Amino acid sequence: MSEIQRPGALYQQVAAAIREAILSGEFAPDTLLPSEAQLMTRYGVSRPTVRNAIAALRAEGLIDVRHGKGSFVRSSGHPTLTLERRISRTSEGKFVMPNGDTWQEAEEPNTYRTLTTKTTGRLLQLGEEEALFGCDRLLIDPATGTRAMHRTLIPFEVAEAVPLLGEEPCKPPAAIYWVLTQVGGHALSWTETVRAHMPLPDERTALQLPDATPVLHVARVAHDADDRPLVLEELRFGADRAELAYRITADKQPTRRARP
Repeated sequence: MSEIQRPGALYQQVAAAIREAILSGEFAPDTLLPSEAQLMTRYGVSRPTVRNAIAALRAEGLIDVRHGKGSFVRSSGHPTLTLERRISRTSEGKFVMPNGDTWQEAEEPNTYRTLTTKTTGRLLQLGEEEALFGCDRLLIDPATGTRAMHRTLIPFEVAEAVPLLGEEPCKPPAAIYWVLTQVGGHALSWTETVRAHMPLPDERTALQLPDATPVLHVARVAHDADDRPLVLEELRFGADRAELAYRITADKQPTRRARP
C-alpha cells in the first residue's frame, strides 16, 4: 500500500486508514492486527506514529489491546448474554427471576448502612441523606464470564415496617419480594430505567472492562399498591457483554360507561 497522503496529523491519517480497513472487513472482528513493524511498512511511517494511531483507535473502542498478545479488533457481534427483565410468581407465591440461576457470587456480599444521593433519593422518592440499608454483590456468569455489580437499597422506614429486611438486607431480590408480600402484606409492581455511562475506575476494575466500553446501569424499583417505592435494585455491567430483553403487554384501559 502507498504511503499516507491525507490532511491532518500523521498519526490521525494512519488511524483513519486502519479504521477504514476495520470497517470494510479487511481486519475482521476478534482478529489480531498486523504488528507495529508491519503497519510501519504498510503505511510508511515511524513506530511512534503507529503507536499513537493505535492509541487513538483504542480510545474509540475499535481496538482492544491484550497485554502480551497484541492489538485485536473489537468484536461487533451479538452480546454474549441476554438478560430477561421480567418477574414471575409460582403457585405458592414465590417470585422467580428468569436469570436467577445465571449468576454466581464472585465474592462475599457487603452489607452496610448508607444515605440517599440525589439519584437514589429521586428513585426512592426520598430527600438526600435519608438512611438506607445497602448490599453490594459482585456477580459472574460462569458460562460467559460476564461480570455484573448488583446493589440493593432499602429505606430504613421500609425495614422498620418489615424488620426481616433490616436484619437480612442481602437477601436475593426474589426473597426480598417474597418478604414484602408475605410478611409486609404489600401488593408489588415495578418500574425500571436503563442508562449508559462511561465507567468509573472501580466499575472498570470490578467488571474487567476493555477500553472505551460503556456501562449499562439498570435501576429497578419495587412499589406498593399506593405506588410508594419500597426497594431499589441497581445492576451494572459492560455494554459489550450483555443485552436486556423485555416482555411488553398492553395496559388495560378503564371501561367507559355509556351516558344515559
